[in-house]
Amino acid sequence: MAFILVPLIRMMTAPSFEGLKGAAKDRDVIKAIWLSIYTAGLASLIAFLFGTPFAYLLARKNFPGKKLVESIVDLPIVIPHPVVGIAILGVVGKNCWFGKILYEMGIRMMGSVAGIVTVLTFVGMPFYINTVKNGFESISPRLENVSRSLGASLISTFFRITFPLAGRSILVGIIMCCARCISEFGAVVIVAYHPMIAPVLIYERFEAYGLKYSQPVAVLLVLICLILFLFLRILSMPKKKKI
Repeated sequence: MAFILVPLIRMMTAPSFEGLKGAAKDRDVIKAIWLSIYTAGLASLIAFLFGTPFAYLLARKNFPGKKLVESIVDLPIVIPHPVVGIAILGVVGKNCWFGKILYEMGIRMMGSVAGIVTVLTFVGMPFYINTVKNGFESISPRLENVSRSLGASLISTFFRITFPLAGRSILVGIIMCCARCISEFGAVVIVAYHPMIAPVLIYERFEAYGLKYSQPVAVLLVLICLILFLFLRILSMPKKKKI
């Protein structure tokens, strides 16, 4: 506990009140923190839309190469962050055919919000898929079989039985994905240094001005994320049964 808390407490108490007040009024700081939360939210939404059916498939179906697929899903967790940025840039850059198509369509990935969301989705998706997959696996298939035997379709069974029972795991998966996205730096700085998300802004201010000007921004980001994730954790708590 001391190993975790001492550095955090030191960082939280180091900035003066005037420093925090100045950072809270700084438009660049507000914009960077908002962009971090906004892009992390979009990445979590994409993970929810595409990761939920994929997690259900992994939880319920056995097929040749399943272990390989699960290993590929976990790859973004272990790949060094700059490598992630380089890999994505190699696909969406102008030197790749896919990047050329995007460019001709007017979609610019490098140095754009779209590029940031792409990177965050890449690094956050595994956390969502693995969490939700475990949630689906904890639900007995017998409940789904009973629903199907009573005439409900597969889709109807999923939305009426499976999805509600896995709701807490899905919300926890969103929290994990969002938390991972907000903390990302190494991959984002390669694909989209500008517009600046909060971690990039903190790094830039540390490089240019040192701890005095970077710590207040870091404290504000930690406080805002703490409030956000505490709220989501409260929502994900199991409801007490009425006696």
